[in-house]
Amino acid sequence: MTTAEPGTPPGSERIASRFFADPLRDYVLQCLGRPVSLLQAGCLAPLRELGIGQLIEGGFVISVTAVDADNGLARRVLHEACDAYDDVITGDLRTIPIEQRGYDVVYCALLLERVHHVELVLDRLVSALKPGGLLLIRTGDRYCAAALLDRMLPGPLRRAIWSRLRPGIAGPFPPVYERAVSNEGIAAYALLRGLVITARTTELTRPGNPVGLSSSMRITCAAISRLTRGRFIDSHDELLYVIRKPQDRFARVV
Repeated sequence: MTTAEPGTPPGSERIASRFFADPLRDYVLQCLGRPVSLLQAGCLAPLRELGIGQLIEGGFVISVTAVDADNGLARRVLHEACDAYDDVITGDLRTIPIEQRGYDVVYCALLLERVHHVELVLDRLVSALKPGGLLLIRTGDRYCAAALLDRMLPGPLRRAIWSRLRPGIAGPFPPVYERAVSNEGIAAYALLRGLVITARTTELTRPGNPVGLSSSMRITCAAISRLTRGRFIDSHDELLYVIRKPQDRFARVV
């Protein structure tokens, strides 16, 4: 079992976000007397934003398993942070063996924007949740200016930007941004699977450093928003969701 603050890949740290930390704490308090199991989907997930360290310091036992695609980039990042996890799973995210109804919480962050067959991947993650469990999602938004820029930039420039923003971390991962990776897409998925979205918000996570690069990205994204007449907006670049899997065994869940 994890007994210390789980780590995250260098450069991807975030302070505890009340948006995720509060519902997670509420869930953990309902599980007094037993360990809580968490599945982290995505090797770049900023795990610290869940506030797990504070929960562990409070005496709660939380085990963390990481899962991602079986490719060189993901394996390198997971290997560097392997001490943070109780187990690591890699493979085809559409078919990878994951214990069904084996996890209390699934935290899917910075993953959906870089994978194909998003609905199938989500199906696998939802099937891993226990009834009543939480699905926490942080993802880029296909219909924001930053996502369009990410898809348009040539590979060498993406690598140069990645190395400045995330020094020492393997990447960048290929940008996919299927149509499901949007507010409408995730809402439709939850509705069709009988899941309950209990909270949602957006964030603008554009880095402040390096200053020159940050300024260039801000100007470029603003220009994209204007040129597309707001079709690709610049008010945010990530979508956040807290989704609950119903307890009712007759609910339409995966």
